[in-house]
Amino acid sequence: MSSALPRAARRGLADEAADLVRAAIFSGHFPPGAALREVELAERLGVSRGSVREGLARLEREGLVRGGWHRGNTVIEVTAEDVQEVYALRAALDRLAATTARRAATAEHLSRLDRLVDEMTTEIAGGSDAHRLVALDIAFHDQIYAAAGNGRLTTAWQAIRSQLHLFQLRRVDAAYDHYRARVVDEHRELAALLRSGDSRTLARRAEEHVNSARLSLLASLSPVP
Repeated sequence: MSSALPRAARRGLADEAADLVRAAIFSGHFPPGAALREVELAERLGVSRGSVREGLARLEREGLVRGGWHRGNTVIEVTAEDVQEVYALRAALDRLAATTARRAATAEHLSRLDRLVDEMTTEIAGGSDAHRLVALDIAFHDQIYAAAGNGRLTTAWQAIRSQLHLFQLRRVDAAYDHYRARVVDEHRELAALLRSGDSRTLARRAEEHVNSARLSLLASLSPVP
């Protein structure tokens, strides 16, 4: 393992260990299938093995890490079955979040969505860092869930959010030009529909947005003949 991981600012905090390992997974430092060894992580992060163990348990609950009694912890693989399950759930959640947010969003919520789309546009104009674009994409949807104001709905989103972030990174790695060409327009359209009175179109486009991502990712997972 290289020394690229930053050391924790405070010792003994499982949440901080989880945050640092999660960030390392999203940055590609630990790719899908990579081993996550407690002793090495504790040394690199400057925290106790107990904190690392608790942090990895948290990431396992998020669906980012797989582990067990007779095998070490590893970053999840991106499989077609996982993609189908997670994106099917996301489509239902996003539809409900969008239609609820249309009724409940404040002017500030809507302004934040616009700012995120503007940041995506600026990122692309400046050469576009793929990981930054995915982070903005996830942040946009975070804001829709926040605007919906439904705590249980947000909890359901948080349960799959980390997996989706990793899946989106895999999608972008495989088909970045396709993602880059669509990301701004699709999110700008959703922001506009949230201001409209057309709940049916909003619900349909929210689901289509997810389905487009699902199909793009599945195509990248299919073996080349």
